[in-house]
Amino acid sequence: MNKTQTSTNHANKLAIKMATALIIGLIAGTSFIFLREKLISSGNSDTWTMINNLLFQDITNKEASNAIGIFYIVGQLFINSLQLVIVPMVFTSITLAMCNISDTKKLGRISYKTILGFLGTSLFALILAGIFGLTANKLGLFNVSIDNIASSEGSIASNPLLVFVQAIPNNITSVFGENGRVLSIVFLASVTGICINSLGDEILVLKKLLQDINKVITKFGPIAIFVLITRTFAIYGVDHLKPALAYVGTATIALLIFLSFGYALFIYFTTGLNPIIFVKKISKVALFGFSTSSSAATLPLNTKTVVEELGVSEEIASFTLPLGMTINMNGTAIMQVIAAIFIASSSGYDVTVGNILIISLLALISSIGTPAAPGAGAIILFTVLTGMGYQNDAAVLAYSLILAINRPIEMLVTSLNVVGDAATCIYVSKSENNLNEEVYNG
Repeated sequence: MNKTQTSTNHANKLAIKMATALIIGLIAGTSFIFLREKLISSGNSDTWTMINNLLFQDITNKEASNAIGIFYIVGQLFINSLQLVIVPMVFTSITLAMCNISDTKKLGRISYKTILGFLGTSLFALILAGIFGLTANKLGLFNVSIDNIASSEGSIASNPLLVFVQAIPNNITSVFGENGRVLSIVFLASVTGICINSLGDEILVLKKLLQDINKVITKFGPIAIFVLITRTFAIYGVDHLKPALAYVGTATIALLIFLSFGYALFIYFTTGLNPIIFVKKISKVALFGFSTSSSAATLPLNTKTVVEELGVSEEIASFTLPLGMTINMNGTAIMQVIAAIFIASSSGYDVTVGNILIISLLALISSIGTPAAPGAGAIILFTVLTGMGYQNDAAVLAYSLILAINRPIEMLVTSLNVVGDAATCIYVSKSENNLNEEVYNG
């Protein structure tokens, strides 16, 4: 058995394990929802409180000083361990990609085609979101009651254009000290890689060090996926899900349509390749992104899949995927557009085609700066709302509702984001005539 077959078999086994963990997690989480509702309705809320404190409680809350939160702890350890490698992984992969591209014209072409691919998919994603959001609003589906939903502290609003100003950092230590400045890391890595490239053999030690760091492999545990999924569904009661059913349903349908057909059509029309092969092979990446709700956590598996199973060259994958993790947020943009329309409609604001166009533009800009971490999209949504002036009390309540129930949507959003990165990666590699089609079709 050759190396390629071994890698494929390993990937298939991993996909089966992840799918099994996801299914069991969904079943367990749904079971806990029914158990919660039954206990509360029968007057046994104390029993549910005890179960919640033991398994699911966020132990960082002030009122959870005596809680254990087993599922919360395991899930956070998993996410934290993955996020630990975000900054070094992005920096080294992009730097080495720049080092390995000796042709500066080729580097320019790859950059241009990558951004063009991201913008192309984003445009169609925003059009789809606008159509779904406007249709749902016209049908009156977003005219829902949001009373008695507790207000939470939103993020401080800022101009979405600041993301471009902050791309070039004024303090290198602050950039490497937090995961929210990935766009700055991309800039620093690109500059470093170009400098190493131009210096050639004069700077071999630094290049070798970066190569060694880039070899660190993150191992993923299906048990952690089970824990994350189970807790996600168990902590949301029917009381939170009912008022937002219209938003959840509209966003889910739009996201699933784009995930199932949008990227397949993009692959077909831009490369002429069989899109079904892409859908089958990238499914485990989408599944892992759904489970972790983090593009950054999915990056190693995404890179491995597009290189070893889809035939993309390492130099293109190591440049396109980390960049896509930072600026290519199709799913995030779809979610933010539909969420903003839902909040505007349920808060008494007029929703027009012109407003939707402005919402789409703000969503596109703000999604570029969205950290590749769980829940970040819903937080950045506040920037879009502020930019539109949706700030009355009802809008704050509706936004709080989105924060409360958006975790399942964020999971699906991440699947779109990571699959979009992979699709653009294939498009760029094919256009550069270095896509290994035997591996792709194998």
